[in-house]
Amino acid sequence: MPSSVRVARRVLWFTVLNTADRSRRMGTDERDWHRGTEGLCHREPSGDHFLSRLCDDFLPSLVPSSQLLMYTTTECDYRYGYTTARRRAYTESLCHQVYSDLLDLLNNHNPLPVRHLTHLDDALARELAGQQELSCILSRLYDVTRPEEEEIKTYLLEEEKLCPLVVGGGPCTGKTVLVAHCCQQVDSWLADQDPVIIPYFASIAINPSPKHFLSCLCYQIACGYRQPGDTTCKLELSQNLPSHLDPNPEPCSAENHQSISNRCSSTDPKPQDPNPPEHRIEQSIPRQYFKPDLSPSWLKDHLSSLLSRLPSPKRPVILMLDGLDQINNIHQQHMVQWLPSPLPPSVKLILSVSNRHAQALQAIRLHYPEYTLSPLPVLNSIVPTEEEQKESDGSLRETGQTQSRGFGFVELKSVEKRQCVRMVASLLSSSGRKVTSGQQTLVNQALSSCSLIFYARLLHSHTLLWTSDSEVVESSLPNDVHASISSLLDLLEQKHGPSLVRHCLSYLTLSRTGLTEAELTDLLSSDDEVLMMEYTLRGEAHPSKLREPHVDVERLLLDLRMFLARRTVAAGTHVLFWVCRHFGLVVTKKYLGCPELRKQLHSVMADYFNGRWALGNAKPLVITREPELSGIKEIGSSDTNAAFSETAQMTVYIDRQLPCQPFLFRSSEPLSSACKEVGLVNLRMILELPYHLQESDRWEELECKLLLSLGFQQAMVQAGLLGDLVAMLEGESRSQVVTLPRERAILASMLKSTACILHSSPQELPMLMETRLLPYVGDYPELEVYIQEIEQERKRRGSSISVVLCPASSTIPSIQCSLSEVIQEQSFITEVTVTACNVVVGVMESGSAWMWRSPWREVEQLSLSNKQLKVKFSQVRSTGRRILLSTYCHMVFLLDVTSPETFVEVQGLLKTEFQDETDQHTHIIEGCVESKENLCVWWKDNRFVCVFHGAKDKPLTFQCQSSVTCLVCSTDGHYMYCGQETGAVALFDINNTKPIRECSNPNQNAILALILCEEQWDVACVDITGNITLWNVNGKHSRPAFLRECCSGKSGNSILNMDFSYELATLLVCEAQEITVWNTHEWVMWGQFMAPQEKAFIQALLAQEGHLFLALLQSCSLVLVWKISSGECVLSLDTSSSTSVPRLLKTASGFITITPDGCLSRWDSEVIYAAGMPPKMSSGVRQVVVDEVGERFYTVDSSVTVWGWSLRRGEPEVNFFHDGPVENLKLSPDNRHLVAVSGGDIYIWQIDVCQNSFRISGSGATDILIAPNSTFAVSLCERGISRVWNLQNGSVACHIHPYLADAKVSPESTFLIGLHRGDLLATSLWSGTVSKRFSRAEKSELVVAFQMLPQQPDFVLVMGSCGGVYTWKVTEETTLRQFQLPRSFSGQLQISQTCSAGSFVLLSTDSNTVAFLDLSTHRICSVKVEGAVFAVCLDKAGRYAACLSQPSALTEQCFCDVHLRAVLTVIRLADGGQVGALRLGKMPSSLAVCEQLCVYVGCHDGSVCVYSILDIVTKQKCSVRGNLIGWRNQCLCSTAPIRLLPLAFPNIAWS
Repeated sequence: MPSSVRVARRVLWFTVLNTADRSRRMGTDERDWHRGTEGLCHREPSGDHFLSRLCDDFLPSLVPSSQLLMYTTTECDYRYGYTTARRRAYTESLCHQVYSDLLDLLNNHNPLPVRHLTHLDDALARELAGQQELSCILSRLYDVTRPEEEEIKTYLLEEEKLCPLVVGGGPCTGKTVLVAHCCQQVDSWLADQDPVIIPYFASIAINPSPKHFLSCLCYQIACGYRQPGDTTCKLELSQNLPSHLDPNPEPCSAENHQSISNRCSSTDPKPQDPNPPEHRIEQSIPRQYFKPDLSPSWLKDHLSSLLSRLPSPKRPVILMLDGLDQINNIHQQHMVQWLPSPLPPSVKLILSVSNRHAQALQAIRLHYPEYTLSPLPVLNSIVPTEEEQKESDGSLRETGQTQSRGFGFVELKSVEKRQCVRMVASLLSSSGRKVTSGQQTLVNQALSSCSLIFYARLLHSHTLLWTSDSEVVESSLPNDVHASISSLLDLLEQKHGPSLVRHCLSYLTLSRTGLTEAELTDLLSSDDEVLMMEYTLRGEAHPSKLREPHVDVERLLLDLRMFLARRTVAAGTHVLFWVCRHFGLVVTKKYLGCPELRKQLHSVMADYFNGRWALGNAKPLVITREPELSGIKEIGSSDTNAAFSETAQMTVYIDRQLPCQPFLFRSSEPLSSACKEVGLVNLRMILELPYHLQESDRWEELECKLLLSLGFQQAMVQAGLLGDLVAMLEGESRSQVVTLPRERAILASMLKSTACILHSSPQELPMLMETRLLPYVGDYPELEVYIQEIEQERKRRGSSISVVLCPASSTIPSIQCSLSEVIQEQSFITEVTVTACNVVVGVMESGSAWMWRSPWREVEQLSLSNKQLKVKFSQVRSTGRRILLSTYCHMVFLLDVTSPETFVEVQGLLKTEFQDETDQHTHIIEGCVESKENLCVWWKDNRFVCVFHGAKDKPLTFQCQSSVTCLVCSTDGHYMYCGQETGAVALFDINNTKPIRECSNPNQNAILALILCEEQWDVACVDITGNITLWNVNGKHSRPAFLRECCSGKSGNSILNMDFSYELATLLVCEAQEITVWNTHEWVMWGQFMAPQEKAFIQALLAQEGHLFLALLQSCSLVLVWKISSGECVLSLDTSSSTSVPRLLKTASGFITITPDGCLSRWDSEVIYAAGMPPKMSSGVRQVVVDEVGERFYTVDSSVTVWGWSLRRGEPEVNFFHDGPVENLKLSPDNRHLVAVSGGDIYIWQIDVCQNSFRISGSGATDILIAPNSTFAVSLCERGISRVWNLQNGSVACHIHPYLADAKVSPESTFLIGLHRGDLLATSLWSGTVSKRFSRAEKSELVVAFQMLPQQPDFVLVMGSCGGVYTWKVTEETTLRQFQLPRSFSGQLQISQTCSAGSFVLLSTDSNTVAFLDLSTHRICSVKVEGAVFAVCLDKAGRYAACLSQPSALTEQCFCDVHLRAVLTVIRLADGGQVGALRLGKMPSSLAVCEQLCVYVGCHDGSVCVYSILDIVTKQKCSVRGNLIGWRNQCLCSTAPIRLLPLAFPNIAWS
């Protein structure tokens, strides 16, 4: 729990002892205290003495300063009349009072909506604050003034130098402390400037990856220049710094008597910015810093751009990067390479590295060549690693000459002995301790052998454990740092116990970010070995609750206070960490040498941070008891194992009283307001738990219970760690064991696509993921639990919109990466291929080769081993299981992409006696096939085939009559079929180089593919024109028999590519203008698909399921998906390339596109199938009609078909066909008749018998109205006569001559009421005459809108053009003026809807505002939504209104796809509150709401989405959703919808 929360919840409680008893005890203590002057020894003050001091002095002093609540109780002594009943009553009243006060504290300090209160909710902002805090903390360890400080100051003051400065030195020389101190002193050194100081301590950073390093630098620079002169953040960090465990709260140095506070605040404070920084950062920092898919190349260029544009002589940038040598070698090389070289003007860079790390120094040296004008000396500490520099550098070092280079160097060495002696004396004085002369002599001798400042601090810690009579010898003080640390740990073990010290320091060292004191105590309490000692000491028989005493942990930490410090890693949470990494190294070597022990401790920490033993869940403790001694020993001890037969084991279940670890701290009450949906993130858990699960090899738990958990993702997104979450899901760490790669990949893709909106609105994660994930859950059953978590989150929130039926979004999830992130060269891809195990291998124009393991973003550059030559690759071919790579030097290598990845040179492949060495195509491999143990290779324009039984064996050479164009092998590997350029096919026995059979096509066209059907011994030959010839080759000696020839219908076209699926028995032939699909069982054509106008196909591939195919068009970067059954293009896949046309590859489980510039995209075949196969209408849905029950609905587009849907099944059940486009559709209130207007005819369908009962011609109707009694209908005609007719038989009841605009049938089915020339007319449905008229109330006022009141059938609500609102009683023709609308509404009245209850009326929609009129209170309610409103629909009961709005890019300040999606908002009419808002995955075109609280949205692509309303305020929820059964896992298009044809001719004609 953050300290800000804890401070507000502090309550002071202490007991006032009986006065006489206190005096008696105090007197005893004082006598004991002063007895020391009379006796030989004195007695320490007792516990009662300290308790009295605590109650009388210390605690009361905290009350006024901290504004604490204080409760004072007294002993309930019977002598003073305190009976048992009186004590019980007093206790109950006190408990009620405390409970009430605690509730008030919690309510007054609500930590839930914290995102809008602080800027530290983003990871980069926390990193910025953390690095500045580390700089301030580490600078406090600067005890001895170093002469190197002046050199750094001189470097910063010299503006002409454009080179970095490297601070070097050996271990423990104080490089980090010096950098931190200089960081604090820059403001005073550059007093006439306003520098932007960027500290970065790489060795202590939580995320040391180079990409995160670049993001942090860019973010901190942007923050520094967007807050000119603001010191608020720095002051916040320097305030409330922890004094406990501060290694040097007061100055200790004998040479530097200036206080630390003065050193840190020596600069004059700059003027405060009037705008609070926490709000300004969120508004000013660009959103691109928070995108998880930022490439390192973009960040590198952006960093260079920032450093080139922003710094100035008045505002320079000071980059201080410490500890680059203490991270991964590859990471440090990338970090150095991504820094600008040379440095721009007004940019200073200080790097600290160890002299012993030659690779880091060499990386700096290579990145910064000779840019400086003045040469700097080459010091002995720099040892380059390049072979060509060894001799020259060695001679320079020997002669003492200088060498010009691109960076300055400052070396830190050991300080003088006298400085260390004074430092130890100062530390002892500040601690109130002294040493004897003999002990001082030993300290001086130790400092003579090692005069490091950190070693002096270690000596001070040793002396604190001495007494005046301690026997200290020379061996008591080791002469180096590591030995001294180890010796100090031995002394601590003697003082505090080996088990406590070993485990406490091990947990602290193994933690990722550090641990708090409370966490350390909890971990030690959950550790069985530590708790065993406590169990033994207490001696209780079977304690139900037991913990490690917190005071024991504090005593140990107090002895280590010189080497521990606190830093902030979460909101208000301060963790302990080693100020010197060598402490962690010694602890690891001393206590954590066994890998199994480290794994065990990591597992204990994982159990703690996931709350396994919290909430009273007792953890078993196995103890060993000796019967004869009844003693308890630790398991694993030598004496226990020796006498195991004489001991007995016993398991005791003990509650360790550990805290629970939720992902989010939030209220358990249902939330009805959107502003309360954000909880407080448990940052300690999300930072530590994944790390410990990984280190303890609990991969399944990490994957299933963490990465695929909605709660964990919510916490990560809210904490600003979306990039880290995506990286974990994508498995960028190669050491991870991945069992659900597809599930993780699709979640990562969806999170990246919604990153922009999640940064500003993290509470939208459940809804965004539900709408995108639901269409694919049937193909990813492991994500069902994820969907269930979303439903539970919806119930917790109480009010929301739930997804009932949602087709796939227009943006299909994919995995994308770029080769430029791995291959550092500007080159294009020339060839690419894919293996059967989803590994993509490509060759670049420069001759380099790379490999991508789908689905992970791990692009690896391929290179030969050191023993092999450095070659350039020219070609790549796939055999299915392996890769064949050829080089420009005519070498061929075989690569096995499965582990181990080794290159094997294929011997003798290009040295056959038949090959023509003068042929330019001799070395161009046309293709290769692998069958069983044989590898068959053939060349372009060559008639020879080589067959290898092994890469090292001599190949067999097979010769054909003409050039080989294609090849196929039998399944058993015994036969090989070779297609030739002349149309001939040769059949070889693989063990004989002579052909055993041959056949030739009559047209003699070149054969492009051979399809072998081994059951019937049939061979299909596909030639270059697309014609197919079938041969039967059964029998060894008989000639092949010609069976048939299949022609595509066109000749002369050249085949671009073919794709054959043996399992589906389907062949796809792609030509420039058409694609042909064949059924290879019967060799019949399934369909021909023409290219769009003025376009041409360039490639096409079959989908794995056979219902779809993917195609590329010329000059189009999209991949288009066609449905074979309908011939429609149903999807378009974005390849992230705006110019170049990609190459399309098919893997076993999906498709991959690769652009020439190196952009890779991958889609799962199941995702494409789920997105492309759901039924859609041919065009946008114009109208949705829902029945009264809500389980069936009907959709209309611009075609001749009306689709009838079943909500239970989630697909159309019936199609109603018409002879013309359907213009309008109405459903009778009794759900029996469906009436459609098409081509001037009226079609009446009986739904129960699925029959077109009547077709009426000559109506001229443009709209249809059906009376509420479902007996009569009215056909409205704008330019003719409107008719009232019987719905049962089609007979006309009467004619209505005047045209009534916006006409409606009265609730009692007696009148047709509508507008006519500014008046409101009521026409009788029996006679057709105008029975009633509402004329204008005022002379200048026209009737502009009206609405029926269903619960008051005799009344009509009328609105005039001047804003007057009237009620008109139709039967009596009386008018009553109700009220006058404001002028702002009078010009935009559009009463289009009212609820059946007549209580609410939709007045207008203006931009992003929807106005409703509450007739019961005469109150107008205006509700604002996100974006411009373009559709609104009210439910009949008058409870809710659903509206569709379109956000604007200018309003959102973002042009991403998610921000521009339409938004569905549900508004509660009773109070104008928002039930929920949902970003739609498709562009909506129509809207409807049913009485069962289902919202139907028709989309422009012909699909339909259905959502349900859940509202805790009104306790309303959709009644239809509970009846849905398994629609998510339905088989798409399992049954075709019923086709209902209309009557061929009208059976009723109106004249």
